[in-house]
Amino acid sequence: MIRPSFHFLPALCVIALSLTMAGCADQGGIKPQAQVRASASLDVGQAIRQAGPEAGWPQRAWWQVYRDRQLDGLVARAVAGNPSMAIAAARVRQAQGMAVTAHAGELPSAQLDASIGRKDWSDNVYYGAAFRDRLTWNNTATLSLSYNVDLWDRNKNTTERAEDELRAVAADGRAAQLELESNVVRAYVQLALQYGLLDNTEAMLREEQKIVDLAHRRFNGGIGTQLEITQAEGSLPETRRQIEALQENIALVRNQLAALLGQGPGAGDAITRPQLVLDAPIGLPSALPAELVGRRPDISAARWRVQAAGRGIAVAKAAFYPNINLMAGIGPAAAGGGLFSFLSAPNIQTSYGPAISLPIFEGGRLRGQLAATTAGYDLEVERYNQLLSQALKGIADQVVTLQSVLRQQRQASESIAAAQKSVDISTRAYQRGLTDYLNVLHAQTQWLRQQQIAQQLQAQRLAAYASLSAALGGGLESEPAPAGDGAP
Repeated sequence: MIRPSFHFLPALCVIALSLTMAGCADQGGIKPQAQVRASASLDVGQAIRQAGPEAGWPQRAWWQVYRDRQLDGLVARAVAGNPSMAIAAARVRQAQGMAVTAHAGELPSAQLDASIGRKDWSDNVYYGAAFRDRLTWNNTATLSLSYNVDLWDRNKNTTERAEDELRAVAADGRAAQLELESNVVRAYVQLALQYGLLDNTEAMLREEQKIVDLAHRRFNGGIGTQLEITQAEGSLPETRRQIEALQENIALVRNQLAALLGQGPGAGDAITRPQLVLDAPIGLPSALPAELVGRRPDISAARWRVQAAGRGIAVAKAAFYPNINLMAGIGPAAAGGGLFSFLSAPNIQTSYGPAISLPIFEGGRLRGQLAATTAGYDLEVERYNQLLSQALKGIADQVVTLQSVLRQQRQASESIAAAQKSVDISTRAYQRGLTDYLNVLHAQTQWLRQQQIAQQLQAQRLAAYASLSAALGGGLESEPAPAGDGAP
C-alpha cells in the first residue's frame, strides 16, 4: 500500500494561516478625500461661449500664422538649442529607466553564486572533527531562482505607477517646449513693438524740432516771444530720452531672444526688424473643455500624476498583506578533495520552497505610510482640479483681451482718422494763410501719438493670440489621459 506524502503540508498550513491573517489587516479606514473634477462640469463662461465662429485646435506650428520667416527660424533654433529641452529629454530617459527597474520586480530572477577557497581546519576535535588539522578545498556553487507571487498586485501597481510617471514626465517635456515657443513669440512681438515705437518717437522728435525752428523764426521776425521758444524746446529732452530707452529695449529683447535660443548675446545681433502680420479671426474649438485635458500637456501631466498617485495607494495597501516568494536553488558543494571534485554528481544539493513574510506588529508604520500616500493622492487631485480651472480662466482671459483689443483698434482707427483730418485741415488753412504752421505741427504730433497707440494695441493683439494658442495646447497633442479618477 502506497502511503500519501505530507511533505508540503507545513508549507500549505503556513500559507493558509497567512491568508487568514491578511483578511484581518487593519488599514484604519484610511481613504482618499479628494475627487477628480470632470472638465465638462465646469462652466466655460460667456466669453468662451461667444468667442466667435467654430475653429479647430491650434496647428502644430501655430506661430506660422504671423507669416514671418525669421520668427519661424528662431522658434526652430530655440527648440533645438535651448538647454531646457535637453533637461526635459534627460528627465524622460530617467523616468524610462525607473519604469524598466519597476517592471523587473514582476519577473523571475536568477542568480549564480560561487566560491572557491582553501581552508585550514582547526586542531580542535570538536570544531574540525572530519578534517582536523588539515588544509582542504572548500568550494560551493549555487544557482538560485526566485519569483514573487504578486497576489495583491503590488508589483503590478508599482510598474504601472512608474509608467504613469513616465507619461507625466513626457508631458512635462511637451509643456516645456510649448512654453519655450510662446516665450520666443512674445519676445519677438515685443521687439516689433519697440521698433514701431522707435519710429514714431523719432518722427515725433522731428516734428517737435520743426516747432522749435518755427518758434525761433517767429521770434527773429518780431512776431514771437521767448516764452514760445522755451515751451517748444521743453519737450525735446524727454523725447530724446524716450528714443534712448527704446533703443535700450531693442538691445535687451535681442539678448532675451539669444538666451532663448540657448546661445550668447551675440546671436541676437543678427536678428532684424520683425515683419509680423496677423489676420486670423478669433475662434475656439467646439470640444472645449472636453478635449482640453488631452491638448494641454501640463494638464495631461497632472492627470497622469493623479493616476500614478492612485497606484501608490494600491502599493501601500498591499504592504498590509503577506509577501510570498517561491525560491529554489541547485548547485554543488564540497569540503575536501581536489580543486574541481566538488563538481561531481554526488555533491549536488537542491533547495526549494516558499518564503513568506507577514507584518504582525510594526508600530503603525504601514498605516502611516498609507495615510501619507493617500494625502499625496489628494494633493495631486487638487492640483489637477486647480490647473484645469486656471486653464479655462487663461483661455477666457485671452478671448476677452482679443475681443476688447479689436474694439479698441476700431476706436483707435477712428482717432487716427480724426487726427489725420485735423492735419489736412490745418495744412490747407496754413496754405491759405488762415493760420500759422504751429497748428499744423501740433496736429501732426497728435496724429503720431494716435499711431503709437495703434501700434501698442496691435502688439497687444499679437501677444494675446500667442497666449491663446499656448492656452489651447499649441498643437502639442498629449497621450490620452486615463479614464476615471485614478483612485484604487
